[in-house]
Amino acid sequence: MKARYKYRIYPNHIQTTKLNQLFGCCRYVWNQSLAHCNQLYAKGDKKPSYTDLTKQFITSAKKELIWLKNVASTPLQQSLKDLDQAYKNFFDSCKGKRKSIKAKPPKFKSRKSRQAARFVGANYKVGQDKIYLPKVGKIKIVWSRPLASQPTSVTIIKDSANRYFASFVVETNSEFMPKTNNSIGIDLGISTFATLSNGDKINAPKPLQKNLKKLAKFQHKFTRTEVGSKRREKARVRVAKLHGKIQDIRTDFLHKLSTDLVKKYDTIVLEDLNVSGMVKNRKLAKAISDLGWRKFRTLTESKCDKYGKEFRVINRWEPTTRKCSHCGFKGSKKKLNVREWTCLNCGTFHDRDINAAVNILNTPIIETVTQPITKVETIKAEVLETPVQLSIFEVVAEGQPETVKRTRRRPKTGSKSADSNDVSTRPEFKQLRLF
Repeated sequence: MKARYKYRIYPNHIQTTKLNQLFGCCRYVWNQSLAHCNQLYAKGDKKPSYTDLTKQFITSAKKELIWLKNVASTPLQQSLKDLDQAYKNFFDSCKGKRKSIKAKPPKFKSRKSRQAARFVGANYKVGQDKIYLPKVGKIKIVWSRPLASQPTSVTIIKDSANRYFASFVVETNSEFMPKTNNSIGIDLGISTFATLSNGDKINAPKPLQKNLKKLAKFQHKFTRTEVGSKRREKARVRVAKLHGKIQDIRTDFLHKLSTDLVKKYDTIVLEDLNVSGMVKNRKLAKAISDLGWRKFRTLTESKCDKYGKEFRVINRWEPTTRKCSHCGFKGSKKKLNVREWTCLNCGTFHDRDINAAVNILNTPIIETVTQPITKVETIKAEVLETPVQLSIFEVVAEGQPETVKRTRRRPKTGSKSADSNDVSTRPEFKQLRLF
């Protein structure tokens, strides 16, 4: 399996200028090729292949643009390969071949956002405390951990805070940890980040919440600077550094927690949360984004695959909060401020989060998920067999009948008012016919 190792590098002033020139050339080749593909699409023509784009925007362009010769050619070729892969992912998503989240068409790159350039093959060399890049030189690097094997590629990254990183891709083998014969269910929340089925509760550092005042102060100073001035660039870097610090604190917490859980338990069960939909709630969006639920799931799943542990995800529609973990009775829907409740069937007192974590652990995993039949399809099937009478009674989770409230129009002026005894709680029947 492949793994990515990321390290911090410290180029000097001359190397910084050369790297910025390299990033600019890669960005130019990407944007020009993307603009050319968009023009062909507007005319109704097909997208050119990677070979045609290389001949036009690298080989032929170097004859007119001399500054393209001052940088290595490998990152320019990799930039076009990335563009070709981005188009492939987009087309596969449109055709339904891509199983993950639907990919969007590639966009133009900006010099103000994250910059990257990839070296492959034998164009770079890894030393004891430096790495050599063609037409850039030897750059100082800090090895926080040794590489697992000889890297196949290295990507030089510059983030918005003007920090430089070297990301290596290496081939690694799966490692197997000793079995503990323990399983755990995890319920993710906002006030408490993770509640385990054994009763333990883990709190998140919430770095964004702790640095909101400082961030607001920096952003206010940034908005008061003049566009294009040096003070504005300094203020922008100050805001970017604070965002980078917040991200580093969150990522460090998630890495340590996921590693600790994988070491202690053989089976880890999570709930399939719709994080992208929950973030649309303007009251909870900032708190949810500060926790990093989706990244925690990704890290835990990848580490379980690496160390030979089992990772499971249950359906998001399972009533883990309403269901009693002792007797299985399903109660009514509970608001977020209800943190403790008592089961009406067996009288067991439950902590909301611990009960949900136990239900997550005990919920069976269904291998084949069938598409649910809609109400319209059910009614059509019954009508084809024989005309039936349908009542407006519905059955709730507890098994008790509950009537459907009907909306009434207000009576016009002068018309008789509705009888006070005439309410919509009485059953009504409707005859369905084929014609």
